[in-house]
Amino acid sequence: MVGPYRGLFNAPGVKGFVISGFVGRLPMSMLGISVILLISAITGSYGTAGAVAATVSVAFAISAPLSGRLVDRFGQARVLIPITLAHGGALTGLMLLAELGAPVWTLFAIGILVGATAVSLGSMVRARWAHFAAGDPTKLHTAFSFESVIDEVVFVAGPALATALATQISEYAGLVVVLLSAVIGTITFALQRGTQPPVRPKGSVSGRSPITIPGVALLSIVFLAMGAVFGSIDLITVAFAEQHGSKGHAGTMLAAFAGGSLISGIWFGSRQWKISLRSRFIRAVPIFALGIMPIVFVTSVPVMAVVLFIAGFSISPILITGYALVERMVPNGLLTEGMAWISTSVGFGVAAGAWAGGRLTDMYGASNAYGFALVCALLAAVTSLAGAALLRIPEEPSLAAPEVST
Repeated sequence: MVGPYRGLFNAPGVKGFVISGFVGRLPMSMLGISVILLISAITGSYGTAGAVAATVSVAFAISAPLSGRLVDRFGQARVLIPITLAHGGALTGLMLLAELGAPVWTLFAIGILVGATAVSLGSMVRARWAHFAAGDPTKLHTAFSFESVIDEVVFVAGPALATALATQISEYAGLVVVLLSAVIGTITFALQRGTQPPVRPKGSVSGRSPITIPGVALLSIVFLAMGAVFGSIDLITVAFAEQHGSKGHAGTMLAAFAGGSLISGIWFGSRQWKISLRSRFIRAVPIFALGIMPIVFVTSVPVMAVVLFIAGFSISPILITGYALVERMVPNGLLTEGMAWISTSVGFGVAAGAWAGGRLTDMYGASNAYGFALVCALLAAVTSLAGAALLRIPEEPSLAAPEVST
C-alpha cells in the first residue's frame, strides 16, 4: 500500500511543511476535549463545558473562511504569524481566567477569541499540495489521502494525550500542549515561504465566495452534519466513560474512532480509482451512517471502543473525496477559502454537536445522547444522496456507466 506514497516528498521543502503542518494541527483534536475536561472539572457541568467548547468552535467556523480569503490575497506567512500569536495569547487568557475562578461568562468571552484566532492549518497544507501537484490528479489524490491519514494520526494521538494530561497531571496540561504546538508548528510552517502558494492578484478572480458554488454549498451541509457527529461523540464519550468508571479511557475510545479512519485512509490513498470522485463520496457517507448505528445499543466501554473503531472506517474516504471535489470546483485564486469552508462547516457542526451532546447527556445520560450522533449521520447521508447531481464534475463519467475500482 505504500507504493503510491513513495516519491511524494522528494521535492525541496515538502518534508518541512508536512512536519510543521503535523505539529501545528495537533491542537485540532486536542482543543475541544481539553476545554471540555478543564471546564467540566471547574464547573461540574458537561452542559457548561459543551457550551464553552461550542463557543470556541463557532468562532473558529466564522473566522476560517475570512482568514482563508486573507491568505489567498496576501499569502500564508503574512496572515498566519500574527493570528497564531493572538491565538496563543487567548489560550493563556482562558487558563488564567479558569485558575482565578472568574465568572462563567468570561470563559465564553475568551472562548470567542480562542476560536476566532485558531487557524485552519489543514486547509493551508492542502493548498500547498494543490499548488505542488497542479496538473497531476493522481499525485493530488495521493497527497490528499496522505493528509487525511495525518489528520487521523492527529485524532488518534490528540484525544488520548489530552485526556491523559488532564486526568494524570493537571486539567490545564492539555491546553498548555495545545498552545505550544499551535504556536511552534504554525509559525514554523508559515516561515517556509518557498513552498507557499502564490497570492491572488487583486481583481484576478470574481469577488464571489466559493460557498455560492452549488456543489461547495452541498458539501458544506454534509460536513456540517458530519461535524455534529464528531462534536457530540467527543463529549458524550467522555461522559460515557465516566459513567462506567473509566473516564481515563475516554481518549483511547476516541482514538479508536480515529484509528479506523487512519487505516482506511492509508488503503484508500494507495488505490488508483476508476470510480468517480462523486461516486466515492456519495457512497462513503451512507456507509458511515450505517457504521454509527450500533453506538446507541452499546453499554460497555471495550465494546464501544470496537464499535467506534469500525464506524471510523468511512471518515477518511469522505474527507479525501470532499476536499478533492472542492479543489476541482473552486477557482485557484479562491482555493484556500474554498477548503476553509469545509473546516467552517465541520466547526459549526462540532459546536452544535458539543452543545447538544452536553445538554442531552445532562438530561438523559450518555447512552441515550448517542442517538443525536446517529440522527446527524443519517442527515449527512440523506443530504449527500439527494444532492448528488450538484457534485458532478463535467469531465467525470456518469454514474450510469459501469464503474469498477482496481
